[in-house]
Amino acid sequence: ARRRRDLLAAALTAEFPGSRPYVNGSVAHGDALDPLTDIDLGIVVAEAKNTHGPGKNGCSDLQERAANVIRAALSEEFPGLRLEWRKRRRSILVRFGKPVTRGQDDFTADVIIAIDNPKGAGLYIPNYLSWSRSHPEEHTRLVRQANKDTNNIYARVVRLTKHYNRRNQKPLCSWNIKALALASIPAPTKLAAGMVAWFDHAIDELSQGLTEDPAGVAEKPISINENMTRTEVVNRLEASRDKLVKALDLEKAGYPVLAHEQLAKFFNDEDILAYP
Repeated sequence: ARRRRDLLAAALTAEFPGSRPYVNGSVAHGDALDPLTDIDLGIVVAEAKNTHGPGKNGCSDLQERAANVIRAALSEEFPGLRLEWRKRRRSILVRFGKPVTRGQDDFTADVIIAIDNPKGAGLYIPNYLSWSRSHPEEHTRLVRQANKDTNNIYARVVRLTKHYNRRNQKPLCSWNIKALALASIPAPTKLAAGMVAWFDHAIDELSQGLTEDPAGVAEKPISINENMTRTEVVNRLEASRDKLVKALDLEKAGYPVLAHEQLAKFFNDEDILAYP
């Protein structure tokens, strides 16, 4: 995954000299799941600083240039390479067509074309044909600092919570999970205690409103599953927290098999924890 990400970054920096690539997402943050679904990277296009942005040119010409250079640079190694960017909100989607692991779907890449914000912190990133503010570089810095401060307990709690989320109708996106963990996992802790702390904080925060951008840049808070209301998400988290706490209580009471069963219900994923 890192090698493919580096190939993409090399192609983009060749097309946009003097520009700044950056990495984001689960591989960069140290919390990728198995099987991996995607990798994330972006490039801050130096030459577009004065020509593109709100009130200026949109992003489509830069995206087309990026897609063309990726195709030219990677097609020989990846004959099944496909790229999608028109009518997409944020990224150029790269499908390599060459699975790394036999029997598994291949991961994709999301490539963001960005420009510096001359009037404040963060970047402007695509929002269909226009632009919106974000700060993916700061997001990666915050996550890496959290991993350092917690001896990587932050990443391990996030990974387990993402596994839970993946198998329980995905009420939250991965970035929402990480943003909530930044406030709830400030120091080293045991994994179970860290997960309970995450659920307590998530339930409290989402009961009051959607999660704000930890970098303080995005115009809107982080979205939840579009098919669920915020109340429904909170109710699901409360029910899941109850299963987790019940498992811990059963373990303390000397009933490890019952605790195991309750924890298996919590994850709902026999690849992570099979039923006893």
